[in-house]
Amino acid sequence: MTLDKKFGKVIWTNHALQRLTVRGIKQGDAWATWKNPDQSRYAATKGAWIYYRTFGDIRIEVVAKQNERRQWIILSVWSKPIYGNEIRSKTEPLWKLILKKLFKN
Repeated sequence: MTLDKKFGKVIWTNHALQRLTVRGIKQGDAWATWKNPDQSRYAATKGAWIYYRTFGDIRIEVVAKQNERRQWIILSVWSKPIYGNEIRSKTEPLWKLILKKLFKN
């Protein structure tokens, strides 16, 4: 899969491009999510937004913000499966969370 750092006339960070590859998300689907979202909300990163769009039984989420030149930058991308009207994130078992807490670096 060939990815373009300037796809759709926006800037794509290396992180966002890596996430597309690792998560098997098409760059065009991520761009369409940002350009024409079903919903959006503020992100944890100052000045950034999370844009959502549903494609069949998958919801793609794109984090983006504008730089000082008012150019849009795509920071990260992920997807979540939708079951009926409910969106479920992958969660870890409690024992894994406890082990991570106990043995964190």
